[in-house]
Amino acid sequence: MAILLNQNQELSLKERFFNLNFIFIIILTILAGIGCMTLYSAAGGKMTPWALNQGIRFGMGLGVMIVAAMIRPEFYYKIATPFYLFTLLLLLIVDVAGHTGMGAQRWINLGFFKLQPSELMKLAIVLQLARYFSNTPYDEIRTIRGIIIPCIIVAVPVAFIMIQPDLGTSLMVLFCATALFYLAGVQWWKFGLAIGGVAAAAPILWHFLHDYQKNRILTFLDPERDPQGAGYHIIQAKIALGSGGMWGKGFLSGTQSHLNFLPEKHTDFIFTMFSEEFGMMGGIVILFLNLVLISYGYWFAFRIHPSNYFGKMVILGLNTNYFLYVFINVAMVIGLLPVVGIPLPLISYGGTVIISVMASFGIMQSFYVNRDRELKK
Repeated sequence: MAILLNQNQELSLKERFFNLNFIFIIILTILAGIGCMTLYSAAGGKMTPWALNQGIRFGMGLGVMIVAAMIRPEFYYKIATPFYLFTLLLLLIVDVAGHTGMGAQRWINLGFFKLQPSELMKLAIVLQLARYFSNTPYDEIRTIRGIIIPCIIVAVPVAFIMIQPDLGTSLMVLFCATALFYLAGVQWWKFGLAIGGVAAAAPILWHFLHDYQKNRILTFLDPERDPQGAGYHIIQAKIALGSGGMWGKGFLSGTQSHLNFLPEKHTDFIFTMFSEEFGMMGGIVILFLNLVLISYGYWFAFRIHPSNYFGKMVILGLNTNYFLYVFINVAMVIGLLPVVGIPLPLISYGGTVIISVMASFGIMQSFYVNRDRELKK
């Protein structure tokens, strides 16, 4: 039961807990349950090596979310810049001496856990941009001079992530930042100018892409050009989706996945595996639950105290980041976007992603819990 607040009223820990949005948490848990069930099927009806670990990680993530939600919003304002700089340092460490996996250098091996700093940067960039825009007059943001600093804030980590190389994550950071620029009041013509500049530079930028990145783009345009090589992933994913029909083949009965035709069935292509077993209706259930979750996130932003512009920007940014995860992953596996290696949060197997996503939901809940208070900077 929510507790009504007066403006600037300080909440006790108990009051903050009972002001959490528990419907939001229930939807998260249902999605994580679907993920564990699908990972159980991916392992041939076994809890190991994926389902059990995923359940443990979600439990840890749930704890992280509750703790993050109990922290006062002022804390996130204060740590925005230090957290951004610290994450930037981690990205530099990855580029110099990171752990290499699947041809990319994206992780820091902590022994018990492989940390992917680029996932943390998705949180850091939102907090830092929200702090900058909340402290900058609207008229200044609409000038060229007013967007130089935020452009640098975005460009440096994007460059570090591109070096790894990780085109998908760098684009996610860029798209999320673009959404915050728009919400802050940057004019449309500046976006048009930037898009035009990128389009004009495309022939030059093409030569800086790695061979596998070029193949992904060419395969997106024509999957049949190399059906046994670069086009194999998306062709098999489409076969799995189509073979599931309306209601699917049944739990543990997916042929494409269990006969190992479907690549990365426990990570990037898990949506296709679930849809093969539960059909189009199963896929719609996942999309509907995510739609409700994302809608709640935007609703949180509009419930924030009018003076708390920082909190509103943080929620909109983090929620947009989650939307990009879902949109890019699903569009990728059904062939609407090139394959860029973006997981489906809460369902795909992964450690840093689930922790960072749950932390972002906790930060969103922190501002929602304190929605009737002004932010004390």
